[in-house]
Amino acid sequence: MNNQHQEISKESGSYNLPKVIFMAFVAAIGGFLFGFDSGVINGTVDALQSAFNSDAAGTGFNVASVLLGCSVGAFFAGTLADKFGRKPMMLTTGLVFIISAWGSGISEGSFEFVIYRLIGGLAVGAASVLAPAYIAEIAPSKIRGRLATLQQFMIVIGLFTAFMSNYWLVGLSGGAEEVLWMGYQTWSWMFWVEMIPAAIFVMVLIFIPESPRYLVAANQPEKALKVLTSITNAIGAAAKVADIKSTVRTGSRPRLNDIISKYTGKIHPLVWVGMGLAILQQFTGINVIFYYGATLWQAAGFTEADALLTNVISGSINILFTIVAIILVDMVGRKPLLLVGAIGQALMLGVLAYLFGTATVDSANNLILEGKNGTYALVAANAYIAFFAATWGPVMWVMLGEMFPNQYRGAALAVAGLAQWASNFTITMTFPIMLRYLGLGVSYGVYALFGFVAYFFVKAMVKETKGRTLEDISREQDEEERKHAELTSKP
Repeated sequence: MNNQHQEISKESGSYNLPKVIFMAFVAAIGGFLFGFDSGVINGTVDALQSAFNSDAAGTGFNVASVLLGCSVGAFFAGTLADKFGRKPMMLTTGLVFIISAWGSGISEGSFEFVIYRLIGGLAVGAASVLAPAYIAEIAPSKIRGRLATLQQFMIVIGLFTAFMSNYWLVGLSGGAEEVLWMGYQTWSWMFWVEMIPAAIFVMVLIFIPESPRYLVAANQPEKALKVLTSITNAIGAAAKVADIKSTVRTGSRPRLNDIISKYTGKIHPLVWVGMGLAILQQFTGINVIFYYGATLWQAAGFTEADALLTNVISGSINILFTIVAIILVDMVGRKPLLLVGAIGQALMLGVLAYLFGTATVDSANNLILEGKNGTYALVAANAYIAFFAATWGPVMWVMLGEMFPNQYRGAALAVAGLAQWASNFTITMTFPIMLRYLGLGVSYGVYALFGFVAYFFVKAMVKETKGRTLEDISREQDEEERKHAELTSKP
């Protein structure tokens, strides 16, 4: 253990950390756009329903349509990044964000809006897998967790910025449906604000290099050596290139069917674990709060302005506790944080289920939280966000970026990303229907149940990756699968 710690310290100390942090930060701007695009819809739900004259199911699809694009974007981004590189795909992603933001704002009907949101979803899905992969592949192992958590930190900064932007614009106009500037309603400008950070993302990407692990896998070791030499010393760079070579198939780029084990002919068990983490992160209902926060709190008796302000408060808590995750992830480890987060989220969701389930309903079918129950619900919801932000929010993406071996990281991220966004779509699409027919109480009870499922899944299936190089993780996974295949093949 001491020798391992010394090796980790030696590796970290040889890196040009300011440059590595800059590279990670630039990649994580994709996470900012991911968060902004996810959060901006929050303040536009009712305005879109009115503008497009849609019913509950139609509104749900208008909101959730982006997630179909996310599923496709996440799936293809991983494999395309293995073919063309991480950097070109991130540049493409930034341009697609700009197109989607503009188109969403000029849409005059549900069909047109859904098309542009689907396009935006391609970018969000791509960003969700490209940034974790790139950051994990350029970061020294000792601080890899913190740098990978930067992706989630930028996601929550993006969410918070979207909430603040929506709140500010509504304050100027008086409502999301009111005309703001140039004859366009406020909700259009909510989408157009996103074009600014998207343009910045495209410009700063020019200043970062390609992932050295991709370059080795693409049979370009000289370029990989040049990149590594720019962020570490020459001896360390040469040793790292040799180490990476030992974990990839020489002369063959990674491809999607690499998720099939050469020992068993079946999908690698680790891919199923990654998919499980991705699905369970969504099935505890976090994005119901972020996509439908304003609608949810108005259903609980808050005014539109108060509901949007509540989102700002929630966004602030999300940022604060993501910083807690950055501090803890390389100290405590990934698995303990996931376990604590699963239980904490489940308990807070249980409190919300009770409060909403026992609330009275007025003649207009609106929930009335009597006495201090509205305050209790607000505290429980924000405590739930705090648990998520300090654990499952960032740690799931950290794990997906580092748990898969070098040879099939892109392919595994593609499949896990597809599962994550498909689950996100399912939850987002079904929530308005659950809200209408089952009520908030039962809905949150279902999400609480998945919190407990997540705890037992992590306890049984997830292995710690703290402080280990990606190459060590790759070799261990390969050896475990080989031994497992030998044991199961014996008569």
